[in-house]
Amino acid sequence: MKDVHQFGAAASHYGLENHGLRNLWAAWWNLPSPALHDTAVRNREGVTVHLGPLAVRTGQHTGRSPNDRFIVRESSTEDKIWWGKINRPFEREAFTRLKERMMTYLEGRQVFIQDCYAGADPDYRLPIRVVTETAWHNLFVRNMFIRELDREKLMRHIPEFTVIQVPSFTANPETDGTNSQAFIILNFAERMILIGGTAYAGEIKKSIFSVMNYLMPQRGVLPMHCSANMGAEGDVAIFFGLSGTGKTTLSADSSRVLIGDDEHGWSDKGIFNFEGGCYAKVINLSPEAEPEIYATTRRFGTILENVAYNAITRRIDLSDASLTENTRAAYPISHIPNASREGMAGHPKNVIFLTADAFGVLPPIARLTPEQAMYHFISGYTAKVAGTERGVTEPQPNFSACFGAPFLPLHPFTYARMLAERVEKYGANVWLVNTGWTGGPYGVGRRMNIGHTRAMVAAALAGDLDDVETRPHPVFGVHVPVHVPNVPDHILDPRNTWSDGAAYDEQARKLAHMFQENFKQFADEVSEKVLAAGPRL
Repeated sequence: MKDVHQFGAAASHYGLENHGLRNLWAAWWNLPSPALHDTAVRNREGVTVHLGPLAVRTGQHTGRSPNDRFIVRESSTEDKIWWGKINRPFEREAFTRLKERMMTYLEGRQVFIQDCYAGADPDYRLPIRVVTETAWHNLFVRNMFIRELDREKLMRHIPEFTVIQVPSFTANPETDGTNSQAFIILNFAERMILIGGTAYAGEIKKSIFSVMNYLMPQRGVLPMHCSANMGAEGDVAIFFGLSGTGKTTLSADSSRVLIGDDEHGWSDKGIFNFEGGCYAKVINLSPEAEPEIYATTRRFGTILENVAYNAITRRIDLSDASLTENTRAAYPISHIPNASREGMAGHPKNVIFLTADAFGVLPPIARLTPEQAMYHFISGYTAKVAGTERGVTEPQPNFSACFGAPFLPLHPFTYARMLAERVEKYGANVWLVNTGWTGGPYGVGRRMNIGHTRAMVAAALAGDLDDVETRPHPVFGVHVPVHVPNVPDHILDPRNTWSDGAAYDEQARKLAHMFQENFKQFADEVSEKVLAAGPRL
């Protein structure tokens, strides 16, 4: 790599040749955010919009491509991976050939490198390196992961996992063994991830999350697809849920300290953020309902992904879904005024499962028994929100084990058992909160009022629901409070919000049947008590 033009004040002594990169024109090492922003604009990768954010487009891929994600089948991990539709096997020889083609493709080109970490706790953090084709993706990496600001440490940085992301390089499915021209391939033996054919930046973030989901349980840490915040008394709450269920919105509470937006670990010491930034969905974002997140869309350093803007005034329009419903803002967590700089806290007092129920059946809030918590965590029910994945144009019912199945290399029971053990050991309360539809299913009813949802969550976290009378839901059995401060009593029972009670009963039976059908795949591995904690027809 001696002939490569090396730029940046902190190039690692562990060079790119260790990853198979060769004959590059230039390598840009650990550039700061302003330099990456300016480079992206200069290279016409994006434009600066009103008040400073960088607006970019990702082309045809405006969401994750789960059918294009693979894990290399090799002897050191083969017996541990949860193989199936989510973790598709990829042959090691095919990976080697595809990697060689990608390395050849990059010859004579420039790349951008960020050396950083996944994991705020120094005892568990993973040194990573992300090599990208464009400056804006490198800025995304700098926003999303934990930065190393010490120049000497950067020069000594040795990554334990490396991502090489080249959107303009595409696969040939017939010869490469992929499903399309896009690919996301994890190789645990080589500790490398290859991403090509897609410019959607979320693939970088979720690939590293998948790595953490594989490595952390082996170190006694539960990896979680959740956001987290902390109250003035040090009480910690974690919010599980898939994209669009409200993790980011509900955890960004001005009265509580934000620990992290999306990914955390739960160790014997407490919880810690895997990331250093936030990747928030911003379609129809409201300055009244989500003021902290809304403000980030008007700050320098933020990347606005597929957000519409006026070409003349450069003012953004968060209500415009012409490109995708899955518009995103990627920003460092420091953009949130009350965010934790350490990214660590104690053990959670409250665990909240968020679901966007497209059927309008589940109550807006309910308390779960330990067995119900296990059942609903394994089920991971929500709705796929339009735009989060390619081909999804409206909410669809979706069961995603542990509220994050697309990112779980191990069997869901690995994570479910760890959660159950921690909830019992540390005495956490578990709640089910429906941020989806009320008064009818999607297309008939309306979305839950965010103000009411915030009030219900606030009451649960403050302990105001600890002694409130509850009634079991007639089908799902979860314990529904009869009163919540600052919330109309009648909306707590979802049947009351429907104009036709019989239609609600039929819809509830329909959803219960879906739960039962989905859980059959896990029935042989859970106790009778957990099995009995599900809905009853």
